[in-house]
Amino acid sequence: MRTDFDPRNLPRRDFYRLLNSLVVPRPIAWVSSRSAAGVDNLAPHSFFTVASVSPAIVQFTSVGVKDTVRNILATGDFVVNFTPESLFEEVNATGTDFGPTESEFDRAGLTREPSVTVAAMRVAESPAAIECRLHSTLEMGDCTLVFGEVTHIAVSSAVLDGEHPLVEKLRPLSRLGLDEWGTIGEVKAIRRIRASDWPREFRPREH
Repeated sequence: MRTDFDPRNLPRRDFYRLLNSLVVPRPIAWVSSRSAAGVDNLAPHSFFTVASVSPAIVQFTSVGVKDTVRNILATGDFVVNFTPESLFEEVNATGTDFGPTESEFDRAGLTREPSVTVAAMRVAESPAAIECRLHSTLEMGDCTLVFGEVTHIAVSSAVLDGEHPLVEKLRPLSRLGLDEWGTIGEVKAIRRIRASDWPREFRPREH
């Protein structure tokens, strides 16, 4: 038995919460930007992914036009800072709706670190940062999709094995539904199956 939900018959916020609880876990773009007046902004956005490999482009979605989007449109760059489990409370705190003249860096007790290729500051406490120049934006309904071309990546040597970041050292946070967040939990490894190596036929599972 299934329960059916029709977006046409539910209040917008209720359907949004339902969708958020099913599209999980979601990586977090902890986006730092700088306003035209020079105020450093920092905010988490949990609709985040890689949009293109070559050129390297990442994409996050802002629900509504927030300071992050206004700043990026004004200055043309931003940084996606990695969100580790150790900064759980700070990441959550930077989601507070402070005014445009207040910096979340200061309110959350975080340290600014200069970027290499962009004006927006990095979070020094974060183990990795992806510097981006604005590629384009796309308005979709009540959201703004922001595409950034990656100009530089900086990763703490403490989380690297050679040139490979180790997930057990990065300890990523993710967003789930409502006020729920996810941590790394159990990590499973499995190789993709090539057609020539197909091992067996899968049987339907009981449900």
